[in-house]
Amino acid sequence: MRAPMTTQGAQRLRQELENLKSVKRPEVIAAIAEARAHGDLKENAEYHAAREQQGFIEGRIQELEAALSNAQLIDVGTLNAGDRVVFGATVELADEDSGDTVTYQIVGDLESDIKHARISVSAPIARALIGRHEGDVIEIDAPSGKRSYEIVSVRYIA
Repeated sequence: MRAPMTTQGAQRLRQELENLKSVKRPEVIAAIAEARAHGDLKENAEYHAAREQQGFIEGRIQELEAALSNAQLIDVGTLNAGDRVVFGATVELADEDSGDTVTYQIVGDLESDIKHARISVSAPIARALIGRHEGDVIEIDAPSGKRSYEIVSVRYIA
């Protein structure tokens, strides 16, 4: 099955991939070459750190390439689901107890980033939201106990 991904998320991942290939990979290759020039590799911490960093970079490159090639791209700007929550929606929620509001966009697993209010479609809160409408109240089992949220607004922003 192809994993859903917003077109904006795919663009961000392509930029990360390009940065890894054109900037980070050459930097770590240069660091390995410099560390090799220092001699004995057995006790060369710089060399081992650079090799480990290279492994992380190559792994991330493979992960991004696989995700992008298997993604089902969804242009959020063309979605017309009205006030119903579907993948790609930006949803404003009001906490029933405190009245505090939070806004999340529901995105694919690899593009989720809580710091930028993008939550994974497989996250419990996103699963509770999918298919609901503005005005609906949802209950989430949070670590601090059950929380109730009212869906204040549903938007589809490109």
